[in-house]
Amino acid sequence: IAANLQSRLARTSFDKNSFHSVSEKPHMECEAEMVTPLVTNPGHVCITDQNLYFQPLNGYPEPVSQIMLHNVRRIYKRRHGLRPLGLEVFCTENDLCSDMYLKFYKPEDRDELYYYIATFLENHMVEHTAESYMLQWQRGHISNYQYLLHLNNLADRSCNDLSQYPVFPWVIDDNSSAELDLMNPSTFRDLSKPVGALNKERMERLLDRYRDMPDPKFIYGSHYSSPGYVLFYLVRVAPEYMLCLQNGRYDHADRMFNSISETWKNCLEGATDFKELIPEFYGSDSSFLMNTLKLQLGTRQGGKTVGDVLLPQWAKDADDFLEKCQKALESQYVSEHLHEWIDLIFGYKQRGSEAIAAHNVFHPLTYEGGMDCDSIEDPEQKIAMLTQILEFGQTPKQLFTTPHPQRITPKFQSMSRTPSQSASLNELSPVSTSEDSSFEDLTEESKKLAWSNMCKLKMMSSHKIHKEAVTGIAVTHNGSSVFTTSQDSTLKMFSKESSALQRSMSFSNMALSSCLVLPEDTMVVCSSWDNNVYFYSIAFGRRQDTIMGHDDAISKICWRDNQLYTASWDSTVKVWRCVPADIASNKRSQFELLAELEHDAGVNTINLNPAGTMLVSGSKEGVVSIWDVTTFALLHQVLCHSGRINDIAFSPDSRHTFSVGEDGSLKVVDVQTGMLISSVASEEPQRCFCWDGNTVLSGSQSGELLIWDLMTGKVTKKIPGHSGAVTAMWMNEQCSSIITGGEDKQIVFWKPQY
Repeated sequence: IAANLQSRLARTSFDKNSFHSVSEKPHMECEAEMVTPLVTNPGHVCITDQNLYFQPLNGYPEPVSQIMLHNVRRIYKRRHGLRPLGLEVFCTENDLCSDMYLKFYKPEDRDELYYYIATFLENHMVEHTAESYMLQWQRGHISNYQYLLHLNNLADRSCNDLSQYPVFPWVIDDNSSAELDLMNPSTFRDLSKPVGALNKERMERLLDRYRDMPDPKFIYGSHYSSPGYVLFYLVRVAPEYMLCLQNGRYDHADRMFNSISETWKNCLEGATDFKELIPEFYGSDSSFLMNTLKLQLGTRQGGKTVGDVLLPQWAKDADDFLEKCQKALESQYVSEHLHEWIDLIFGYKQRGSEAIAAHNVFHPLTYEGGMDCDSIEDPEQKIAMLTQILEFGQTPKQLFTTPHPQRITPKFQSMSRTPSQSASLNELSPVSTSEDSSFEDLTEESKKLAWSNMCKLKMMSSHKIHKEAVTGIAVTHNGSSVFTTSQDSTLKMFSKESSALQRSMSFSNMALSSCLVLPEDTMVVCSSWDNNVYFYSIAFGRRQDTIMGHDDAISKICWRDNQLYTASWDSTVKVWRCVPADIASNKRSQFELLAELEHDAGVNTINLNPAGTMLVSGSKEGVVSIWDVTTFALLHQVLCHSGRINDIAFSPDSRHTFSVGEDGSLKVVDVQTGMLISSVASEEPQRCFCWDGNTVLSGSQSGELLIWDLMTGKVTKKIPGHSGAVTAMWMNEQCSSIITGGEDKQIVFWKPQY
């Protein structure tokens, strides 16, 4: 059959009389097959400057299928039979339903068609990555269900390919109670283990067999997702596929999908049953649970005919069952543990030593690269091998190679979004810590309000007070004075109220790189390119002390809880004991060196998390390092940028770090796992920023202020600012007042309008 098919394909070509318009220009034509469940239909593909066509050899189900290119929303390269031959085209945002799935005979044909469509689509098709969806999921912008659909899609799972049907987890373990308690952890299945490892006794038997097995070893002889399992669940709505798979017969009545609790019991106890679920269990169409077609599905041993699926006691009917399954999938427990299941199915526990340790090893034929079909010369043996791969089940494409971060449970989820009354507080004054939780809630609300109006940022005033680029901005806690440092080697004191320059100080002839104000507004600390840190007394108007602490320029300083952190191009961050009262009284040896954090390259920027327990540093070579400052231990080191990191900071909840670099990219790293979870490209380097975990206000190389939505990776607003790069940025704690400094030697005061 295969030989006859190839011969006929070679002798025929696409009939161009089928073109929608006489003005169309064909770009390429090749042989391919249209993939539908259990059937691939051979024919000819043709793509023009307007349309994508498929013409089946047998003219079935229609003489030609057509998709207009401007209707295409997304295209994905697919594996088919574990080989890079598939292409799936979507004209809607529905991840479950594509408009055309093609399987090519040559990877180069597939790739040429893919790039032609991608070039045609250019800007309105964003190529999403697992990382871009991960950040949205972590921060609660998409549901667990949507995230799993996206991951399945990215891992080559498609509803058109039953051997790679989307896979979803069993989450409910309790199928016997009259009421489903979603607040009780014992209601749920352990998501850190594959189905086959949930029963300890069965697992021990499987491991005994595994240990005695010759290579290649595997624990499970059957898969968690295969065409047979998919049709086991869907037989009541797709009987024709089951009949096709089973040579015109239904399976034995006792082996049919008769009951939820029986199926789950068999998955826990059966010697060869390790199947997971399909998306339909968390959807809204319950027809697959009911025998509305009145199919003759056989009679069970007890004499009962197979009809609707028997549901657990806690479900009133099929619709109620799906509704409760959806609630279970989105529950607190599953949200906190879903990352563990993702590690097994799509992540780092899918292969290698981690898979062995997690008891997650399947037959080699189920993995991509487990068998090279192209190297088999015997056509019969090749077809037999492909059939085995397609019918046995396939492991999804591996999307993650490091532990998947946990989902964040929002702290202020139920809070109202009414305008805050705290705007009457001094705009430049950071909020003092208070035991009054309602005051903290007000502060949190004022932050949300300010960030939601950040795109309405208005320039209040600008002042040219330096002779070179501004490098640092700090404001006294009472909000009255603004201190700035510059490459012109001066520290300036500016009064916001009188809009006047009050003082100008110089400590050496080298550039100053950053500054901060110590508590009680008594002292300003400045770092310099001359390797020193200078302490300036505001009350006495003079230099109070100096730390000669580094072997190269100091790039950035931070202070928290009587500890000063100094970052330097000498590849270290040093931690000093620094008590403001001791400096003011000129106590000797007040600067005790507590720790020296070694780096492989010069450190360009540092920041502390809000609690002061972690420090993040960014190097000249693009490496992000996260440190525990309670023990001075290195937690993670991630190469994020190709070149210098300009600025870096933790999110307010300390779950993520965000960095901008001279390579023009914006990167988000998960603090818990050290995984790079989002990467956004910018048209030009961003030099500095403030962010709330979701939205970023950045200062660009060209002088504009940019508002970024990290969930979409897009710039939502560009605001003209400086006439050169924006080099420094300060924001008060309520996020209602912003000051920027630039290469144009100016400082600019900004305020969101609302």
